[in-house]
Amino acid sequence: MVNEPLISMTILFSLIVLGEIISSLTKARVPMLLTSMVSYLLLSWAGILPDKILDNAILPSLGALVIAPVIMHMGTMMPLYILKSQWKAVVISVFGIIGSTTLILLFVTLMFDFRTAASGVGPIAGGIVALLITVDKLKEIGLANLIVLPAIVQALQGVIGMPLSAILMKKYSKYYLENREHDKNVASISNKETKQKENIFNKQPFLQNNVVRLFIMFLLSSIAFIIGDLTGIHFTLISLLFGIIGLKIGLFEQKEMERNQSFTIMMVSIILIVIGSMGGIKPHDLWVHLPAILSILIIGTIGILVGGFVGAKLIGWKPTKALPVALTALFGFPGDYILCEEVSRSVTDNEEDREDVFNELLSPMIIGGFTTVTVASVVLTTIIMNFI
Repeated sequence: MVNEPLISMTILFSLIVLGEIISSLTKARVPMLLTSMVSYLLLSWAGILPDKILDNAILPSLGALVIAPVIMHMGTMMPLYILKSQWKAVVISVFGIIGSTTLILLFVTLMFDFRTAASGVGPIAGGIVALLITVDKLKEIGLANLIVLPAIVQALQGVIGMPLSAILMKKYSKYYLENREHDKNVASISNKETKQKENIFNKQPFLQNNVVRLFIMFLLSSIAFIIGDLTGIHFTLISLLFGIIGLKIGLFEQKEMERNQSFTIMMVSIILIVIGSMGGIKPHDLWVHLPAILSILIIGTIGILVGGFVGAKLIGWKPTKALPVALTALFGFPGDYILCEEVSRSVTDNEEDREDVFNELLSPMIIGGFTTVTVASVVLTTIIMNFI
């Protein structure tokens, strides 16, 4: 009975709902995604969840198909005047990665060896692509026994990154609400929704059809994938750019997927993929590599915080704003988006203020996540793994 797609999907969905309830009760101190991931892991270990529950549920398979359109949707939430100031988020992210890499290579090498340290650099820097590069290199040089280490680091790093980011983001959000009128580093990024200009796109009746609008997003996502395959640029970056341009020229409206009523189901499918990433962790593997895993996670997180703090001082951001941006290396998308949503809900009951806080947090967090997960971590991992 549990193998029925509807029942499997309902069970997995209940983990997300449990996470939402706990997040609400704790005022975002315990992020939804963290509760859902840990619950899935523990229930899997206890044998309560079938091994193939993700396959049976079917919906998680949709998650891989909708990542690009959802990223494009993120682009429609970021007008160009907002993005002009986001070079600072890139600086913060890079400093965070430099900090984590330096401390891991220094201290983990002394505690274990260089191969163990190098295996953890990619996942901590962020991204599945960085993990795949690490795994391929370990296989190539005959160190397949080490593959489980970066895989577990990749799966567990959000357990540290998300609650820490949530705490810092809440502190900054309260500061933001009190100082948004006179702090130049706040006011310049405030994302007040502006009225869209009339243009050739929104004058076309067929473009007001939700099915047509959703098709356009999938079409552009496919084009982004093809361009990425030909150029080596990650397709998510191209999708983000298409969303930004689409908003600018009027092809998309702000928050496009919410407008065409498709965002919630797509986010659920992506969240299920993230939750399912915990399924490959076995108690024995975790126990054997636990000292190295804990060392990499703790030292790497400290390095991110140190690097992010230095970057914050250089560009003039408050640490409570900058450090969560640096910490996106530990969870990336969709964790960064979900945290912005949860924190904005928890700090105020005023709908307008909540929207303002969400917009203030979202742009640097999304840009920071893309910097670490799709660009910097891939370059860094490629370089480091060549020294093994």
